[in-house]
Amino acid sequence: MASTYTSRIRLNKQGDGDNPNSWGTVLNDGVISLVDDAIAAYTTVEIGANATVTLSAVNGGSDVPRSAFLEVKGSVGGTNNTISLIIPANSKSYVINNVVSANTTASDIVKIKTASGDGYNIPFGAVGLVVCDGTSVYSMNTKGLGLGTAASADIGVCANNVPEVSAADLRYVRTSVTTDATIRGNITYQAGSLKISTSARAYNPITTLTDAASITNNFALGNNFLVTLGGNRTLAAPTNAVAGQSGTIHIIQDGTGSRTLGYNTAWQFVSATVPTLSTGAGDVDILCYIARSSTTIDAALLKNFDR
Repeated sequence: MASTYTSRIRLNKQGDGDNPNSWGTVLNDGVISLVDDAIAAYTTVEIGANATVTLSAVNGGSDVPRSAFLEVKGSVGGTNNTISLIIPANSKSYVINNVVSANTTASDIVKIKTASGDGYNIPFGAVGLVVCDGTSVYSMNTKGLGLGTAASADIGVCANNVPEVSAADLRYVRTSVTTDATIRGNITYQAGSLKISTSARAYNPITTLTDAASITNNFALGNNFLVTLGGNRTLAAPTNAVAGQSGTIHIIQDGTGSRTLGYNTAWQFVSATVPTLSTGAGDVDILCYIARSSTTIDAALLKNFDR
């Protein structure tokens, strides 16, 4: 009786009376070694210039599509913008490591599919699980990972990737939260507000500005700033200001003192009067500000912090 083969990973099923005196060798080579490949083999597939790369199936013998892990390498986007990796039309899962490079644009595609079924476009640089049902190929999705849907997870702004987060990261709060949710320690998210409870504090560190003839200030770096004047200076219009942003700028005279500070017209003052600084060596003034708009900053100068 002739040998037959399993329908999915093509293992040898020896018939009665087959292979006398070599039955064990056939079992080892045609079954046990192939099961080992199906569970743990890592195989590299080099794509070329052809539109399709077919992974041929071999009954009872070693073949690439039996492997559990496939690394796809090469480049796409030259002769063909889409290269299809054709796998056997059998139910099976694969872990794909796509290290292929794209030659032209993001429209270059490496697709894993059966000869006649629907396929899956493997993202460049992705390592992930795909499943073939015997006809079509599917990828793992957010529900399968326990993340729900993108609409309810709301954990990042990336189109395809989940960003790294930690317990210390306050940026990622589910939009579906409508009741108090403790983010960390004494910090609570209250349906649109951030509450800092007793025995805790909220603060913004002071960012030191670079002293120069024109002192630049990037409001995206914080709210509170400090600069020590080494000469007569001008405070430039801040960049990245947001309406409603407020804070302070500590302005310190150096050891010489008598340094002056002019202001870009973005800075607006009480009674339309530009203030003058304290002039003593080491004197400290504080410019308090609030952004009326991204280009208009209302400010008042508090002078000579000393005693």
